[in-house]
Amino acid sequence: MEGRVPADLAVVPDDLAVVVDADGAVLVWSAGARRLLGYEPAEIVGRPARSLLATELPASARRHIAGAYRWSTEVALRHRNGDRLVVRLQGIPLADAGARPLWLVTAAARTAVSGRDQPGAGALWDFTLAQLPMPVAIYDRGSRLVSANEAMTRIMGLPVAEMRGLTLREIESGPPFDEYDRLQRQALRTGRTIFHEQHGQAPGETREHAWSMYFCPLKDETGTVQGLSAVVFDTTEQYWARRHLAVLNDASLRIGSTLDVTRTAEELAEVAVGGFADYVSVDLLESVALGDEPGPLPPGEPITVRRTAQRSVLAGCPEKVAEPGDPIHYPVDTPPMWTLLAGHGTRQRPGDPGMPEWIGSSQARADSVARHMIHSVLMVPLRARGVTLGLVHFLRHRTPESFTEDDQRLAEEIVARAAVCLDNARRYTQERRTALALQRSLLPGRPPPGLEATEVAYRYLPTGCGADVGGDWFDVIALSGARVALVVGDVVGHGIRASATMGRLRTAVRTLADVDLAPDELLTQLDDLVIRLAREEDPETTSGEVGATCLYAVYDPVSCRCTMARAGHPPPALVTPGGAVRLLDLPAGPPLGLGGLPFESTEVELAEGSLLALYTDGLVETADHDIEVGLGLLRRALAAPAAPLEETCDRVLHTVLTDRPADDIVLLLARTRALDAGKVRTWQLPRHPAAVAGARKMAGQQLEAWGLTDASFATELIVSELVTNAVRYGDGPIALRLIRDASLICEVSDGSSTAPHLRRARVYDEGGRGLLLVAQLSERWGSRQTPTGKTIWAEQPLPTSTLA
Repeated sequence: MEGRVPADLAVVPDDLAVVVDADGAVLVWSAGARRLLGYEPAEIVGRPARSLLATELPASARRHIAGAYRWSTEVALRHRNGDRLVVRLQGIPLADAGARPLWLVTAAARTAVSGRDQPGAGALWDFTLAQLPMPVAIYDRGSRLVSANEAMTRIMGLPVAEMRGLTLREIESGPPFDEYDRLQRQALRTGRTIFHEQHGQAPGETREHAWSMYFCPLKDETGTVQGLSAVVFDTTEQYWARRHLAVLNDASLRIGSTLDVTRTAEELAEVAVGGFADYVSVDLLESVALGDEPGPLPPGEPITVRRTAQRSVLAGCPEKVAEPGDPIHYPVDTPPMWTLLAGHGTRQRPGDPGMPEWIGSSQARADSVARHMIHSVLMVPLRARGVTLGLVHFLRHRTPESFTEDDQRLAEEIVARAAVCLDNARRYTQERRTALALQRSLLPGRPPPGLEATEVAYRYLPTGCGADVGGDWFDVIALSGARVALVVGDVVGHGIRASATMGRLRTAVRTLADVDLAPDELLTQLDDLVIRLAREEDPETTSGEVGATCLYAVYDPVSCRCTMARAGHPPPALVTPGGAVRLLDLPAGPPLGLGGLPFESTEVELAEGSLLALYTDGLVETADHDIEVGLGLLRRALAAPAAPLEETCDRVLHTVLTDRPADDIVLLLARTRALDAGKVRTWQLPRHPAAVAGARKMAGQQLEAWGLTDASFATELIVSELVTNAVRYGDGPIALRLIRDASLICEVSDGSSTAPHLRRARVYDEGGRGLLLVAQLSERWGSRQTPTGKTIWAEQPLPTSTLA
């Protein structure tokens, strides 16, 4: 060896001392090096010095070597037996070595750290990596395995010696190793740590495992990536806990989206299938399925439930033994009855006590268990507010694991949440059915018979959402003088209370209509009634807290005039015989229940064949558009060519409604008719007793002209009494009018507003028998106020032969 050792470096015989040429080959191998690393000189001299390195030299050391500068660094060397030794090496360029210097590389024996004696920080670090309970592997810059601890070799299934120097694709091909190799190369390329989660079954296990993996690039002090570490954590328990939480979260979000018993049961089955069970069926007590209140379970007696929902991981639910809606019988002393009576879930296997008898009680059930190899059954009762609603069956046949105690707790929590939703749906169904029955009983079933003034068609649509039925109503009322009243109203609020209020208002409108009040006066009386009703329910209620809207119209087919008034209700639409459509400009008026504000009537002349459209705001005001858009759609629907009223109703609903209605809807269509002039006869009478005989004679002649001579006697008596009262107690002018409509109507008008009073005359009274006689001879009679006084009227049924 040429050159000399620098004076400041003393090499003792036990020190590692190696001379390396400019090409990196070992020229001299000292006895200290042999003792430290175990290699004989013949084994190492001439070989590259880098083969002794367990890790590469840091970049700083390589730069010093390139510049022929002295260097010092800590590095791991590889012992002949495979141990790693961490030492601090010093490299000294030899001055007399010529143009390409030789290097003297030394390490003091006392600083060398062995894995077998005198462990230092580096060795302890190696021990830590090797003995960590989580799998760890080290890869070089080419993604080749350098080393792996024992936990990793157990996962890989191969010893380190067989895997060292190989990439993951070379160790094991196919998924998921191809993906791991790709992620490793990505981490080496980008220098960024990559997290990856893998789910699957380990060899020999049936339960799915989960592993969280970190691929971390290893960098030197300059930030250059020199290799990669892969660390794997077994997160199976956390994975299953997350899956259980996900099922619970899914159940919270999906179960109970509607207030429908059947749909809620279907949502429960959908949530549990796939992520928890392979087949789920929901059986409800028959009373619950119908929306009624369930009673207590009869001890010692079989019960019948109704299959309400079922779901399977297999298409078509081949495991089913019944169709939705079919009855299922639970005999006494069977697992389903045990579960219902116990009030908590039970886990069963097909061979457990009681199961063979239960399975064998139905041939379809026995065939299903055998064919699909159902091996685990979990039954959980549906209970809410201390009441049993039904039973849920969870079955496994594709999932190899049986239901565990944790599974049972999860199922019980899911079912408990679903039971509350089912009970809410059941209560809603019961209340809605009651409200609908109440509301429909209060609405007219069909237009009044013999209605000649108008042709009527209507649609009533109760809301289909969870807001419950509302207080919308309509009515068609036959009035005196062949007139007809059209009514549409809407009570604020929903539910039974609104329906009950609607019924009271409808009854009040009918009563006030019989009195023949003008539309504005009728709404004033109705306004007072709404205020009284609100105060009866709650004395603290102030005006406006409970209210309603209403539109009241009276059409007279004799004059072809319609008088209307509205209380905060949408305006009616009018379609002329020519097809023009317009909204009638009526004074809006305040909603009912405010009190103290006036209502105004408007009179409109309608040509024969005109169409009036009355409706509630649910038709034209929806969530997706405001009332102006809805009114535009209504006008467009009504502007279509004339059609039968039933078809027109359907066309309006199809055009205006763009989605499921959020409120009750009433649509009332009325096509006007004019009473033929030949069916009406009017006479002006003087206020003189002699007018009675003349009126009686003229009435008889008119009846003869109409072919109603059979009604002459009764009609002449009625005319005589009514005209006599008008002459004696009324004021001028006096008029007599006969109308031949669905009935024979006799009207006598005078200028007095004094209403007649029916009383029973005493034996010696000279008067008081006239109205009593009229009441006996007519089918119905009454009086109404007019702008100039009053009109007393009486109706008689026409003989059957004259009705054609």
